[in-house]
Amino acid sequence: MIFNFLIASVFCINCSFGSVSKEIQDKKSARNDYDIVVDANGTGNYTTVQAALNSVALSKTIETKIFIKNGVYKEKLEVVLNQNNITLIGESKEKVRLTYDDYASKSNGAGGTIGTSGSASFIITGNDFKARNITFENSSGPVGQAVAVRIDGDKVVFENCSFLGFQDTLYPRADTSRQYYKNCYIEGTTDFIFGGSTAVFDQCEIFAKKGGSYITAANTPQSNAYGFVFLNCKLIANSGDSSYYLGRPWRNYARTVFLKCEMGPHIKAAGWHNWGKPEAESTTFYAEYLSTGIGGNSSARVKWSHQLSSEQFKKDYAVKTVLRGWKPTLK
Repeated sequence: MIFNFLIASVFCINCSFGSVSKEIQDKKSARNDYDIVVDANGTGNYTTVQAALNSVALSKTIETKIFIKNGVYKEKLEVVLNQNNITLIGESKEKVRLTYDDYASKSNGAGGTIGTSGSASFIITGNDFKARNITFENSSGPVGQAVAVRIDGDKVVFENCSFLGFQDTLYPRADTSRQYYKNCYIEGTTDFIFGGSTAVFDQCEIFAKKGGSYITAANTPQSNAYGFVFLNCKLIANSGDSSYYLGRPWRNYARTVFLKCEMGPHIKAAGWHNWGKPEAESTTFYAEYLSTGIGGNSSARVKWSHQLSSEQFKKDYAVKTVLRGWKPTLK
């Protein structure tokens, strides 16, 4: 009886040890999935995100995976030109926060201001950049234009990320840039999604905060067939009923389309604004397809906006078509 008990005990100890060994092995394997680990507490390769970015060589043709452990990283960040194929992966979207607090009217120390572009907490100029499970923030508050993320690079993907700010939160800037956002959360006040890039927002939550009036301000060049495309998104707010327009044209050829989006009561019945430029009514392309919700009622939309047909939707708005032949990959 005692002998059997000892045998069983040894077996259980071996099982327990084997289980712990497997857990350690899994963690080691998980670490090996990343090229660089960032941890503010010092357990990774670097304690700051910018140090990790600086370590990546220019013009790399293979992906560099950077894992960021939970923490608040107050840094003004930049992925520079030709720093390509970088992927940032957060341990948790809710607990990995990349933040800074510059704003457009802040002094540049030379008698001027840093401006809207210079206010960005994170600037992405390299191509083929990806990020997932990360919160990006401009924490300066309601002080005017203050960008959380500015994107100039081409073929940029964000998955399960949050973008926090007030005016001018997200700046897809370069007109040569193509971007894809999947399951993201974007909040702000005036013109909080603005710029000249071609960008698809797929199944995203767009939160209009109290104190603003316009969700988008596209700056689409005349040569680009597409600007901002929102697909299956949810538009919510804490700003009150009939407080927001879907968009206004920063430049006269602005293109913004909402496809199969659910719109809350904060969306104004007119839908769109011409920014005091009547001539833009004939040059912009503002359109919707099957909008739902109280704010999705299209009966009183401005006459110069468009309601797409099912044929137009199927023919013209496949993601690969909008992004000029590029098919984003998420993993």
